[in-house]
Amino acid sequence: MLSGGVDSSVVVYELVRQGLAPDCFYIKIGPEENEEWDCSSEEDMEMATAVARKYGCRLEVVDCHREYWDQVTAYTMNKVRAGLTPNPDVMCNRLIKFGAFHEKRGHDYDLIATGHYAQTEILPLSALEEKENQQLAGKTFKWLCTAPDPVKDQTDFLAQIADWQLQKALFPIGHYVKDEVRRIAEREHLVSARRKDSQGICFLGKIDYNEYLRRYLGEKDGDIIELETGRRIGGHHGHWFHTIGQRKGLGMGGGPWFVVKKDVEQNIIYVSHGYDPQTAYSQHFCIRDFHSLNGVMPPEKVTFKIRHTPEFFSATLEPNAPSEYIVHSAVPIHGVAPGQFCVVYDAQHHRCYGSGEIAGLPG
Repeated sequence: MLSGGVDSSVVVYELVRQGLAPDCFYIKIGPEENEEWDCSSEEDMEMATAVARKYGCRLEVVDCHREYWDQVTAYTMNKVRAGLTPNPDVMCNRLIKFGAFHEKRGHDYDLIATGHYAQTEILPLSALEEKENQQLAGKTFKWLCTAPDPVKDQTDFLAQIADWQLQKALFPIGHYVKDEVRRIAEREHLVSARRKDSQGICFLGKIDYNEYLRRYLGEKDGDIIELETGRRIGGHHGHWFHTIGQRKGLGMGGGPWFVVKKDVEQNIIYVSHGYDPQTAYSQHFCIRDFHSLNGVMPPEKVTFKIRHTPEFFSATLEPNAPSEYIVHSAVPIHGVAPGQFCVVYDAQHHRCYGSGEIAGLPG
């Protein structure tokens, strides 16, 4: 997949350097038709065309626009409307980049290379994993593994892809750190060498996320209430514009204020005051619908993350029901929000087991 960014451009170089002649695909998932939103898709296409031409590769545009808006946008709006905190980029990987693309063109290929910062390894189960997965003892598995660049590692964005999607995935730059990728691009005079990394949700360009929500969900005025006192201290235009752990964008003085709870039915936002309120932290929470990347369920002792940050946290997993766990974190975690994905790794945060959706606090 060739997006026009520096990462996917270096992927093409790496494959050609190994004597391969990859077919390149640009996946179109921009804003809706007749849309006036600012989007960089035209520049993306120009960059992708230049890189493909440089290495004599065939470039094809695969239009996954409708699939994106029908699947990923529907997922996002349904979750937000329910008061949850979704991750559209996670579902874009599963449903579009490794899903809709496969249905349209990817099924013709044994391997699909992308510019994600991730690695894969073929390894047997450890002794702890065999204890949890006795029926799988003696087998080897393809694992999704973290990249050496902790800031750029994207295994959390890939932790919902299906087993067959992982089997076909190839990450040619996953063993590099970002600076090395930039240096390769500059050395090879790639047109995208100095292009800035994209920020935010992959298809929105410079459009504000709240404008995206307002377009589909509108506005509905509600109260902001201080959790500890029960007094009304402000108002908002819809609970879907706010998420647990949020500090900025509340429009109130006398802060800082943190969003710590939401009442979806009453459209109420609850906040706590202070720079580090205890109510903004959770140490134990439930995850449901745990998705294993390769069929191996995690052992008791793991590490995890709940958002795209370099930090991993140690935890104990307590089985709660089929595909459900209570996560007992070693330390309190700020901003644990239902709807987020809790991504689970081994104790050395090297191999990724998969992820489950945070369902709330236990009890």
